[in-house]
Amino acid sequence: MKTLSVTLLLSVLTASGAWAADYMHQHEAMTPAQQSYQQGMTAMHEKMMDGLKAQDADVAFAQGMIAHHQGAIEMAKTELQYGKDPEMQKLAREIIAAQQPEIDRMQEWLKTHQK
Repeated sequence: MKTLSVTLLLSVLTASGAWAADYMHQHEAMTPAQQSYQQGMTAMHEKMMDGLKAQDADVAFAQGMIAHHQGAIEMAKTELQYGKDPEMQKLAREIIAAQQPEIDRMQEWLKTHQK
């Protein structure tokens, strides 16, 4: 049994090491646009999860949506920096224009409703 546990542990560590090496290799090969998208999405997901800390469903919704909208804005900014298609550039500008006021509205709501 002990041999099986050690073997299993070594297998997991080897697989984890291989995954980590593969991830690092992929990360190094990313374009600046891919890196920007990845950074924005990672930050968005982490901040969205912060909403789970709130016991009040309305507060959790506002906190999660603020992070979600901010993530969309960051992605739109990446599109504006690296994208080339005029239609996508226009959409990126529209996303920023639409979602920033919604963020502002939710932030104002949180000021009076957060416990």
